[in-house]
Amino acid sequence: MRITIAAVFFLFCLTGFWACNDKKEQPTPAEAARAFPGNAYASIDQSPMDVSYCPQEYPQHKINGTVTDGPVARVIYSRPHRKGRSIFGQDTSSLCVYGKPWRLGANEATEIEFFRPVIINGQNVAAGKYVMYCVPYADKWIIAFNSNLFSWGLQIDPAKDVLRVEVPISTQSPALEDFTMVFTSTDSGADLLMSWDNVKALLPISFSK
Repeated sequence: MRITIAAVFFLFCLTGFWACNDKKEQPTPAEAARAFPGNAYASIDQSPMDVSYCPQEYPQHKINGTVTDGPVARVIYSRPHRKGRSIFGQDTSSLCVYGKPWRLGANEATEIEFFRPVIINGQNVAAGKYVMYCVPYADKWIIAFNSNLFSWGLQIDPAKDVLRVEVPISTQSPALEDFTMVFTSTDSGADLLMSWDNVKALLPISFSK
């Protein structure tokens, strides 16, 4: 018995149809995440810790072995999420109330380290490690550098402030869900950009390039 080309084609399509229909439907990424077992050793922090370097591309150069100079600074901080909350405001229900110290992040106190002397607001800042915190207002932020390390950011002692700088704020749209700190290059050094919700502030830092 001869099998025609048409018959072969029909059998091929029929086999393919059953094979396709026999495949199990792939789960969506969300379904896969829900099905994945939790970590028995430590849960995932809802405000993950992050590190920003100056210059911003320093980690990539370090990994690639193309570093020509050490970093100027790095900031270590935890990144809270907005989650529909009121972030900045006069009302006590706001997360960051005007006039009250805020640790510029979550969890442990935000920490900045300068690997060489820099100039901030016309004042010399020695190389070293400092805690950073902020006192927010409707039109400005007061950024403080404090020598009281390992304070968790909840027991701030203003008597140990090394430097206080007033910086203007600007509004942005769309609002930023995750608090962010990052260094951006300038002609005289770098700005430390600090942004969350619809607010953005820049702290100018001068250094010899």
